[in-house]
Order: sequence, then C-alpha cells, then structure tokens
Amino acid sequence: MMKLKEVITAVEAWASFEYQEDWDNSGLMIGDPEQEITGILVSLDTSLEVLQEAKERGCNLVISHHPLIFKEISSITPRLTEYGTIRFAIKNDLSILAVHTNLDNRNNSLNHLLGRKIGLDSIRILQPKKGLLKKLVTFCPVAHADQVRESLFCAGAGQIGEYDQCSFNAPGSGTFRASENTNPFVGEKNRMHFEEEIRIEVIFPFANQKEILNALMESHPYEEVAYDIYSLDNFYGQAGSGVYGNLPQPLDQREFIKLIKESLQLHTIRSNRPADKLIRSVAVSSGSGSFLLPNVYQKGIDAFLTADLKYHDFQEARQDVLLIDIGHYESEHFVKGILKEILIEKFPNFAVLVSERETNPIIYS
Repeated sequence: MMKLKEVITAVEAWASFEYQEDWDNSGLMIGDPEQEITGILVSLDTSLEVLQEAKERGCNLVISHHPLIFKEISSITPRLTEYGTIRFAIKNDLSILAVHTNLDNRNNSLNHLLGRKIGLDSIRILQPKKGLLKKLVTFCPVAHADQVRESLFCAGAGQIGEYDQCSFNAPGSGTFRASENTNPFVGEKNRMHFEEEIRIEVIFPFANQKEILNALMESHPYEEVAYDIYSLDNFYGQAGSGVYGNLPQPLDQREFIKLIKESLQLHTIRSNRPADKLIRSVAVSSGSGSFLLPNVYQKGIDAFLTADLKYHDFQEARQDVLLIDIGHYESEHFVKGILKEILIEKFPNFAVLVSERETNPIIYS
C-alpha cells in the first residue's frame, strides 16, 4: 500500500513546490502524510462535486490544479466559502493536494503543452525566474576529477540553457592534516599533506541539491569532502511564467484564430483588432496571463494567447500584437491529462483516475 507522503515526494521531485509564486498555496491542503492511499482522482478544481466523485470512485486523494485554500483561515464555520468542501473532505477522510503555479513554472509545463497543440517550435520560457540556481564548488584529487564531474552531471548539475555538462575546472594545491581518528585517502596521520587537486564548479537548480550532494559524497574519494554552495541571482531559463515560440510558417490573423479554435476545440474566443500582419511568433500563458504583457511587448511577439484579459488590456494593447483570450477553464483543463501521465509514470501499478465532473463556472449561451 502506498502512503500519501510517497505521492507528495514524487510530485515534489517533478514540480518542486518551491517553484510556486509567493501568492500561491500549492501543496497539501488537507490530509495526513502517513495516510494509506486507495486511489487518486486528478482534477482542475477542488469542488464539493469533485470530492463526492472521488468518494464514489474509491479514491481518497484528490490532486487538483487550483488550490482549495488560497488565504489563511482563522476559523472553519458555515460563513467560510469553502466550509462545505472542507467539512466533506475531513468527514470522509479525503486528502487534497494542489499542484498549481509550481507546475506552471516548471519546464515542460501546461504552457508547453498548449504551445505544442497549436504547433509552436523552439518553445522557451517567456519570463524566467530568479533565485532558483545555486553553485557548487568542490576540490578533489586530479585523478578522480572525471568521476566526480560525471556524477554531478548525472545528478542534474551543469545545465546552462541548451548546453549540459558545463563546469569550470582549475588546478591548485590543497593542504590538510589528518588526526588520529581518521582514515585518510592520501597522506599520513598527524602530518600536513599537500595534494594536487582540481577545483570543480557547477551550477544546479536548488531543487536538486539533495541529489547533487549525494552524488558528490558517493563519487568523491575523500573521507571528509570539502565543498561550498552559493546562492545565485541568475535567471533560470528552465523555469518561469509563460512560454513563446514560432509557427512553422506565418499565418494571417484569421488563419491563426482558426488554427487555435481547431487545435484546442474551442467555439468562442475573445481578441482585439490589431493592424493586419502575419503571425510568426506566439506567446502562451494558461490561466490569468495579463501580467506577462510587458514581456510580450518587449520581445516583439506577434500574438499572445492567454485568459482573463480585462477590457483595458484590450483597449491599451499595442496595435502590432494580437491578443487572444480563450477562457481560464479552456486554457487549463488539459492539466488533468498531465497530472495523470506523470502519476502513472511514477506509480504504474496504482489507480489514477481523471475527474469527469465539469467545473467551469462560466456557461456560454
């Protein structure tokens, strides 16, 4: 039997909760990490109807995209909007886990999926995040530098953009004196020793730090491994908000809108009326993406597909950019397939079901 904490660990390894925005509340909403899981239901939202469905289908864990709880709660009474849902979950021993902007901000996210669905090539992060990278510096004997570097690369270090196995290496002389309580790899106890060493520097995503350090300790020959870790303020091109890419061939605006409707199976979209031009470059942001408009304008992107654009977003839009609002639900309901796919990959012999309840609060008529 699998426990809830195993699911949380798997999700964390795939989309670290540290990637979420400051205003978000991804993670475990309700539940005991030691709870044994009978089944998992994935959904876009965590509504009372979805929880009832989970119970009916024998699932005691709901993994949703949108968090049930966004803000701190001081009391749980009928005056609370989420009261009925929280009460039902607790009474029926249902756990709730949210995977929201930590998923949105990871590489190969929902935005990448939307980009691929409309045929974009060379998809990149539109607004890379800062503060997600660290640098490891270590020192090892010259003869062992290759094996240490290789182990760090295999653990996820040394990736810079489209380049991997990146490191800086410099020769030098290290000194140490081993005490009576040691078993030194080189040198003698109670005598100062000089060793020709290589200084190895690699960068890595902070979420991989545990794996990086484990790899270092396993591959390094010294009994006591010397290393430094520095936090970096660099932009991390493998995580952030929105994506952008290019169409295989330019399309006029009508052709492009038709492509979107057919690719995403939409009947209705909202758009502005920019100057007539061909669409080559396209940015995509699932959910509410208006905060990315400055990035779209700065990069000179031809079209921006997102949701929840306001009247003034359209009114103040640059005349050389096509803005397309496909709706919040319409831009995010594909997340259920992504969650199911990754969970089945992690737990191939476990029941992972997709919610069949419609949670779109908007009705088109």
